[in-house]
Amino acid sequence: MMNFEEIRSLDAEYIAHTYGRYPVAFTGGKGATLYGADGKEYIDFGAGIAVNTFGAGDAEWIEAVTAQLKKIQHVSNYYYSEPASKLAEMLCKRTGAKKVFFSNSGGEANECALKAARKYSFLKYGKGRAKIVSLKGSFHGRTLFTLTATGQEEFHRYFDPFVPEVGYAAPDMRDIEREADGSACAVIIECVQGEGGVNDLDPSFVRSLAEYCVRHDILLICDEVQTGNGRTGKLYSYEHFGVSPDIVTTAKGLAGGLPIGACLFFGKTENVLQPSDHGSTFGGNPVSCAAACNVLSRITEELLLEVQAKGEYLRAKLKGFDGVRSLSGLGLMIGIETAKDAKEVAARCLGKGLLVLTAHGKVRVLPPLNITKIEMDEGLSILKEVLR
Repeated sequence: MMNFEEIRSLDAEYIAHTYGRYPVAFTGGKGATLYGADGKEYIDFGAGIAVNTFGAGDAEWIEAVTAQLKKIQHVSNYYYSEPASKLAEMLCKRTGAKKVFFSNSGGEANECALKAARKYSFLKYGKGRAKIVSLKGSFHGRTLFTLTATGQEEFHRYFDPFVPEVGYAAPDMRDIEREADGSACAVIIECVQGEGGVNDLDPSFVRSLAEYCVRHDILLICDEVQTGNGRTGKLYSYEHFGVSPDIVTTAKGLAGGLPIGACLFFGKTENVLQPSDHGSTFGGNPVSCAAACNVLSRITEELLLEVQAKGEYLRAKLKGFDGVRSLSGLGLMIGIETAKDAKEVAARCLGKGLLVLTAHGKVRVLPPLNITKIEMDEGLSILKEVLR
């Protein structure tokens, strides 16, 4: 096994420098405890950015994945696949969706949603009603369309010209109406803006937006890439807000550590996409779908209540820490505004054996859903010391 310096040297020489990495490489783990190539143990408050739903080395997840690997690892979408069919059924029955499109990532799931929204409007109203309205502070992906729909200027440098007919509004109905202006086919929102600083939207705004969209036949798209799959204490975060989206996208934690994306179509959008309208070579991959079936089957009401309780426990502790100015988010998705620079806090936490993330000047906490109290307390102890 290579040591850390050997790994870092290879990375520096051969991998594109698109990431500002922290100085650690992981070789294994169990639950929310990871093992570094440096021989140290780390408490994981990041879960691979909300991906490792049940942490590292989960025996049940591994069994589901390896069982499928022993059958067949991939078939193209010219043919049927049992794991994909089962997963689609599970998602539809859990949410009320009618159809699902599978891809490999959240960006691809959002790309599918935006294309479907434009086709829905074109078929019903013709040209001239193709505008996508996104919220300021949002993040929806790295493809050119989803990057355009991302409401943060810092992500827009270097890549223009962008996809036309995309506008940005504050989470305020007057601003939404100004941007929509009779030309919008869809509004896309994250009920909790992850990369934008773990900002949970005001419930009254979300409900008013949903009502407005219904009145004007504008599709409401809920981006559940980071907030979905139990992360906020509901299967999908829009359930906290009492609204019924037309399209829901998800990815990250759905397959518990393997690449997957899903675009869920409800009601009037279920038959918008037809053969050749969209596709993805690896979408619906049997191994990823088998992993997702395992994850979804384990996100029970009991687990969701546990997630809510763990989130409340972490918040109650964090409120008493020196240097904590405010908290945001839902469930096990927590944003911490700190007196110290968030990136400095993250770096110092790493040095003491705790992984935390940052987002728009905040410390971001996204632990595995099955994190234990012992692991939470150990991580909190480190964070408290760093903040003090």
